[in-house]
Amino acid sequence: MKQLLIKALKNRFDMSKEDAVALAKTVEGIFKGKEEIEDMTIDKYVRALFYDLQREKLLKIRREEFKEKGKQMRKYYWSFDNDRIKEVAVEEKREDPFNIYKKIPKDAWMIQLKIN
Repeated sequence: MKQLLIKALKNRFDMSKEDAVALAKTVEGIFKGKEEIEDMTIDKYVRALFYDLQREKLLKIRREEFKEKGKQMRKYYWSFDNDRIKEVAVEEKREDPFNIYKKIPKDAWMIQLKIN
């Protein structure tokens, strides 16, 4: 799993390998080998990181509702989206559609400005 997560982080966030390794180690350390962890056990900085990973669909969240002392309660659990991590890990690097403009020499832009 770790190698796939590293590749997925590199691909999705355009990270260096060293940064991806460090982040994967951090995230896996938080999970401590468990399939899922309860949201209440993590601090706000980890939660912010998890929301970023969820936005890229590398993590998913599950909600559980229950009654405690007559009150409706909710618990949230974080887990890896293993299928999505595998998909992203083998993805080819996405080409920025605006990169073509970087290839045009500055002189060409200046000439165009003078014409208008």
